[in-house]
Amino acid sequence: MAEHPIQSLMTTAMENLKALVDVNTIIGEPIQSPDGSVILTVSKVGFGFAAGGSEFGKDSGGKRPFGGGSGGGVSITPIAFLVVNGKGIKVLHLDENTHLLDKVIDMAPQAVEKIQDMLKKSKQEADQTNSY
Repeated sequence: MAEHPIQSLMTTAMENLKALVDVNTIIGEPIQSPDGSVILTVSKVGFGFAAGGSEFGKDSGGKRPFGGGSGGGVSITPIAFLVVNGKGIKVLHLDENTHLLDKVIDMAPQAVEKIQDMLKKSKQEADQTNSY
C-alpha cells in the first residue's frame, strides 16, 4: 500500500527540524577568553510541530485528491553560561529567579547556622529553667 501524502509532509518537516538542532545548539561552541577561561553557552530548546490535510472530491482512479501542509518551529533561548578555568567550573544563570535549587544550596550553610543557634538558645533556656 502506498504512503499517505500526510506521512511525507510530516517526515519532511521533522527531518528539517532535526537538521536545525544538534548538541552544539544546546551546549554552544567553546569560546576562549583572554584570561584563559573557556566559556560555553547553555540553551533551552523547544520544538513545535503541526501537520494537517484533507482528502476531498471524488475518487480519481482509486485516489482521492489531497490537500495539506505541515510546519514546525524551534525556539532556542540561552539560559546560562559555563565558565571553566583553573579555579573550577562556575555557572552564570541569565535568569536568577528560575534557579531555586542553586539558591537553596547557596543558603544552606546560613540555614544550618541559624538552626544550630536556635537549638543552642533552646538548650540554654531549658538549662536555666531546670536550675531554678
